[in-house]
Amino acid sequence: MTTPARATEVTTAAHDRVYRRLRTRIMHGDIPPGQALTLRGVAKEHEVSMTPVREAVRRLVAEGALTMSSSGRMGTPELSAERIEELAALRALIEVELASRALPRAHMALIERLQTINGAVSEAVAHRDAVSYIRTNLEFHRTLYLRAQAPAMLAMAETVWLQMGPTMRALYGRLRRTEPPHYHKLIIAALRAGDEPGLRLAVRTDVTQGLRMLAR
Repeated sequence: MTTPARATEVTTAAHDRVYRRLRTRIMHGDIPPGQALTLRGVAKEHEVSMTPVREAVRRLVAEGALTMSSSGRMGTPELSAERIEELAALRALIEVELASRALPRAHMALIERLQTINGAVSEAVAHRDAVSYIRTNLEFHRTLYLRAQAPAMLAMAETVWLQMGPTMRALYGRLRRTEPPHYHKLIIAALRAGDEPGLRLAVRTDVTQGLRMLAR
């Protein structure tokens, strides 16, 4: 017989699983902007009941990763030009500061790790794989920012990434990239040289240049 406490524990575990999987899909651009979702569809996909799905969706709506209309229709957001500009400005503020704080702890092992990840970014570009490109691109930035030892600031950056995921997917399609981000190489070079002004400029340009194209 399942006790109430055990039932709650199972529901919580299911909610966390659905939340993390859906959050990852949205952040990595696996779901395009404006795509409608249903509670029933998400529940079926993750093989859970409606209760954990409702809680996971509630959290994602609160984080700006999903929208919910008064009629209960939900989906990924289609961002206005003004909203894109705002999020680009946030990325410039938060991520430049994270990179600056990471610089004193940028040992050679970190630089080599970033080069390896950038190789994966190049491979995703070569295969025209938008989701892999976004995932590896964010991994590049997160790996650097973890060295800042500023978890609250990193959490803020990830919330922006989450809101931007579907839009980044749309941006990737517009850019039709054939080469990896040029500014990643400049970031690595600045880390290697201990060049803080150069690092700040490279990060700022890298995280804003594409987004501003969408806002035009």
